[in-house]
Parts: sequence; C-alpha cells; structure tokens
Amino acid sequence: MPASGNVRRPSPLLTQNSEMRQIGAWNWSLPAWAGRLPDGRTFNTCPSAGICAQACYARHGTYTWPVVRAKHQANLMFVLDDLPGWEAAMLAELEAARFCGAWIRIHDAGDFFSDAYLQAWLRICRARPDIHFYAYTKEVARFRLLVEPEPPPNFLGVYSYGGTQDADLSPESDRVADVFPDEAAIAAAGWTSQEANDLLAVLGPHLVGVPANRIPRYLKRMAGRRFSEWQAESDSESAARKNRRHLRLIVDDSNSVDETNLPNRASAKQFEHRRAA
Repeated sequence: MPASGNVRRPSPLLTQNSEMRQIGAWNWSLPAWAGRLPDGRTFNTCPSAGICAQACYARHGTYTWPVVRAKHQANLMFVLDDLPGWEAAMLAELEAARFCGAWIRIHDAGDFFSDAYLQAWLRICRARPDIHFYAYTKEVARFRLLVEPEPPPNFLGVYSYGGTQDADLSPESDRVADVFPDEAAIAAAGWTSQEANDLLAVLGPHLVGVPANRIPRYLKRMAGRRFSEWQAESDSESAARKNRRHLRLIVDDSNSVDETNLPNRASAKQFEHRRAA
C-alpha cells in the first residue's frame, strides 16, 4: 500500500469478489456507516442511513476482518486527504484493458457522503464512457440536485429504502430497491428480485427486491418487515416522541409563575400550595 507524504494510497483501488466476477463487475468500497479511522478521525460514509445501519451486511462477516477493514479505511483516507489525487488514481487504474466494457459497482459499502465526492465520481464516469458504472444510494436529495438533471449516460443508480430520506421517494416514478425478509416476500409484493444478478437492480424493472442476508440477529431485528416498513415505523415513533416533548414544553410553560407580580413571598408560597393541592 504505497504512500505519498502522509496520504496512504491503496493499490489497486478496485476489487472483485466471486459474485461480481460472474457478472463482469468490479467493486469500490468504503467503510460502512460510521466509525473511527486509525489516525483518530471519526467518519460517517452513510449520512442518510436510517434503520439500515441496524442490519447492514457490510458491518458483518468478512467486512470486519482486519485486512478487509484496513483496506476500506485506506480507501476512505485517500479520498478524504487527497480527493484530486484519488480521482487521478482511479482514472489511471481504469485505463487497463480489463475494464473496457466492464461494470463498476460504486460502493459495495458506504455511500456518496459529500457533494465533492459525488461530483468526482460523475467526472470519472464522463471521462470513461466505455465503462458502465452503477450504485445504490440513500442520498436522495444529493442525487436530485447533482445527478438527476444531467446524469452521465453510463451511470445508473437505484435509490434504496431504509434511510432518513425515504419519505422523498416515489415507487411510481423512482427506481427503488427494498430489502425483504426473503424471496417469497418479494414475489408476494409483486417486485422483481435482483438475487440472480446484481445488475438487475439497475437494468430490470424499477421495483427492485433484495432478499435479506441470512444473519440471524439481523433477521430478528427486521421482524418480518421490509426496510421501507421498518423505516416508516421508526419515523413515526420519532415523530411521536418529538410531539410528546413539544406538548411537555407547552404544559411547563403554562404552569410558570412570575413571582414578582405576587404581593410578597408568603403569597407566592400560598399560591404554590393551592396549585399543588
């Protein structure tokens, strides 16, 4: 993992697991969600994550192995410390003949955590029109602003449920992906599963079903719900808590007493006694 100054430069940047190899795709990964880097900095690569953080496949299994975690952290540090250098390095790596006509999945873990980072990827896509790029994202507002007006022709995206911006998604007009408890639940909802080929998420029908990973504790948390249902419940509970806090503030304010308007301290004590009674 060569370094230039204080900036760690992982190489190669793109990897390929057995699932991606079968469909001719490569991965770019960051650490999932939030944590602390080896140099002490904290990060959040998924700022719009909601309930998905409680059942994220990229926070389990091989993703937690020290070597894998170190690789993803090095990727993130490269982006944070030298975004132009990272962009140049990615473009240089994509010059290899093996990537011509290939698919690049942006973010096997992580998301487009800033405008500058997303814009760097858009420039990369436009610079390599012979390569196909795709991504799942929960950064709805950021994509509405920076991608939807003029997307690169070779970049396809799918919005995924389970984030704090779910309410801004429309299954009627947006390509959306939802995590279901299993294949039977996907079929019952009338959605199309991407299990056979991850590219179906961006090339198949616009309602994309993703079967949940068979991780017992995550399945227990899902409790038979889709991510969209779980997030909607979480949003409703959060709104109810805020409403209760607001009502308590109103009640406390209505019971306040300005003792300066009472005749004397004794009268104030008598007032408090009567109110308590």
